[in-house]
Amino acid sequence: MAPNPMTVSGLLRQTVHYHLDNASYENALFFAERFAAQDPKSSEAAYLVATSHIRLRDFRSAYDVSKPAGFRGVHLGCTWVFAQACLALERHKDGISALEKSKALWSQKSCVGRHSPTSRTASPDASALLCLLGKLYRGYDDKKKAIGCFEEALKLNPFMWDAFLILCDMGVTVRVPNIFKLSEQVLQGFDQETAPLSVDPKENSMSGILEVSKKPSTRHAAAEWGPDPFATSSSSTDAPTQDTDMLAEVASHNDFMSKIQAARLRLANSANTASSMGGSETPTGGVAGETAVSRPSQEPPHAPARKARPAQVVESGLEGPPRMNYRLGTRRTRDKEKDDATQAIVDVVYQELDSSGGAAEKQRPTVPAADRKRTVSGYPVSRSTNADDSGTRRSARLNTFKPSSKANAGASSIGAPAGRELKKARPQISRIVRPGSSGSNVGRVVSGNRKPVECSAVDQGDTSKSRENIHQSSVARTTEPGIIKVEEALRWILDLMKKLGSGYYHLSRFQCDDSLQALSSLPAAHQGTSWVLALMGRAHFEQAAYPEAEKFFRKIRVQAPSRLEDMEVYSTILWHLKRETDLAFLAHELIDTAWLSPQAWCALGNSWSLARDPEQALRCFKRATQLDPKFAYAFTLQGHEHVANEEYDKALTAYRQAIAADRRHYNAYYGIGKVQQRLGVYDKAFAHFQAASTINPNNAVLICCIGEVLEKQKQIVPALQAYTKAAELAPRAAQTRYMKARGLLAVGQIEAAHKELMILKDLAPDEGTVHFLLGTLYRTVNDKQAAVRHYTIALALDPKAGPKIKCAIESFEDDQPMEDSMIE
Repeated sequence: MAPNPMTVSGLLRQTVHYHLDNASYENALFFAERFAAQDPKSSEAAYLVATSHIRLRDFRSAYDVSKPAGFRGVHLGCTWVFAQACLALERHKDGISALEKSKALWSQKSCVGRHSPTSRTASPDASALLCLLGKLYRGYDDKKKAIGCFEEALKLNPFMWDAFLILCDMGVTVRVPNIFKLSEQVLQGFDQETAPLSVDPKENSMSGILEVSKKPSTRHAAAEWGPDPFATSSSSTDAPTQDTDMLAEVASHNDFMSKIQAARLRLANSANTASSMGGSETPTGGVAGETAVSRPSQEPPHAPARKARPAQVVESGLEGPPRMNYRLGTRRTRDKEKDDATQAIVDVVYQELDSSGGAAEKQRPTVPAADRKRTVSGYPVSRSTNADDSGTRRSARLNTFKPSSKANAGASSIGAPAGRELKKARPQISRIVRPGSSGSNVGRVVSGNRKPVECSAVDQGDTSKSRENIHQSSVARTTEPGIIKVEEALRWILDLMKKLGSGYYHLSRFQCDDSLQALSSLPAAHQGTSWVLALMGRAHFEQAAYPEAEKFFRKIRVQAPSRLEDMEVYSTILWHLKRETDLAFLAHELIDTAWLSPQAWCALGNSWSLARDPEQALRCFKRATQLDPKFAYAFTLQGHEHVANEEYDKALTAYRQAIAADRRHYNAYYGIGKVQQRLGVYDKAFAHFQAASTINPNNAVLICCIGEVLEKQKQIVPALQAYTKAAELAPRAAQTRYMKARGLLAVGQIEAAHKELMILKDLAPDEGTVHFLLGTLYRTVNDKQAAVRHYTIALALDPKAGPKIKCAIESFEDDQPMEDSMIE
């Protein structure tokens, strides 16, 4: 006999998901192809095959497999994989078109917080899709739409970290505190364990007590993509949840049946809790402590079994269902809350009886149930102190509907009309609950609910309100601690992300001091992570504080020796510090660890450059760009090496390739400006320096370069303003103060120039140009003795500048004016 094709497909689907979750992507691809062969018209099979190719980084195969359904946007899974393949293959327009077509299938709610070790959402939510769409728009060079997609993704899900990083890398101005803040939507997303406790008590009284987390998005996805293999269906702990869900759906069609089942489940939950404490058996014959919820069926639910000799049961202490107290050898009394909670069902029973005409003119009992004693099964008894009370209690459930029973007689004698007999109501209840069934089970259903007869139908609205208030109060007591814990944890995580995001955002805008301040406020455990250490090292690197930056990167090498990200920056730091041995050792380690990483080849190129072998350095930099054509820093290092060899055309080409890879790579603009400055094209040099300064406005070297170009164009005052700003940004930079002092001397501000030179002499006491400029200043004020002394010191410190210094001394003795070229 041939097996059921649907069963075969379901098993293959589960096998594919199993291998995907266990990173056995080759196995997943094998079984996904079997699934596709079994059901060739299934879009889900194509999705699983394409997903396996994506995990194996076979983007072309994933593109081809997912294109039929993905490009048309008819299956969200295929579209998701197809767009990812388009992003990897740089076919951005196809991916954008596919995602735009599939917007009708998007889940508009965020699924963050709905994943656990045993459950997940089968389809990506709107935030993930928007983030992918933003990446495609960015690759398509549509900056405006890309920013809009990333913003919408962060609004739906503040944990979409890559969207935030891309916005920072694009230079977009963002308000970090407004992104990483707790919202009601995020809190509800993570509060899955207590979310069903907020169910409206009007819908179903049992749903707020027994339901575990219902995941609407997961159900929607399962309906769309097929059964989720990760949804637990046979777990004993989940059985009450599933039974309750199915019972709630059946009961929604019949209000009377819904209330009967609701009360039955609430009482069963209390009875099982008590029996588990006392060691008794469950109604279904199971071991005590198991959930006594029967499988849904067309028959009315059975009442919990009762023992002939009730045992003493300790209160369980659980909140939620009404509690029942038992005492050995005495009659049981119910709580007032339980009377209020169960009165509604009795009223419904009488309403159905009245509507059917069985006892329309009969008056209901009017004695309050709280003032009357009851039997073990919960029905009222007479006030007489009969010696056979124990026997009456034993058979109270079965004799309730018999007119000759003592219990019934007692009940009818207390305010009930003499002509009323509950036995007449039994056929009507049977027809209401289960048409066509025998009457023997009806008494069991009614007695199982144990509903006391209370006042009149006038009080039905009050008792319903009371039941809702009791339910809401129990829900509040149960959910409040869980919600508070979740909210506190979310606030802490979002505050942590706000500090991390502020540090990265300020660094992306080259506000290094603000970045270091934000990162320093992190907890010590997070400050010691390699990602944070790399950010702090880069912040010091951008400030040209190479010794401090080297300390952070040294910690990274000890903590995470296999980390490759930012190692090209570390190699440049060692190049500036002239640590030839350390740089060679770093390059050797990186090459041995990751032969095909561009960072390793950049480190090797810097090592050859420091060893003054430009040809080998250029080969290494070119190899890095071959491995990653989007690695802008490798192109920039290649351009610097060409400038050192005075190969300006090749240098310009390398810098332009770096800008094409990253338009915010200010180092490439700076390189082009330096080449144009050497070629004497000052207007183009000024434009590129200005562009680099726009990206990085806090770099003193760039502002000094702008001042130099302006000074070459005889614009002394604007140049002096640039030098002053650079000195404010880097007060301990000797080159910046030297340029400022020279500009002040050129405009005739002798006192300000002298003040700057005194500071500069303390910063660089062994620099010959500083003493030469001091000699020029003293020559201007006609202090011959001080001028000759500083000229002599300059000659001793820099013998190569001897001819220039001698000309300055001779012109000073002959009282000739000093030329500008001599000052330079």
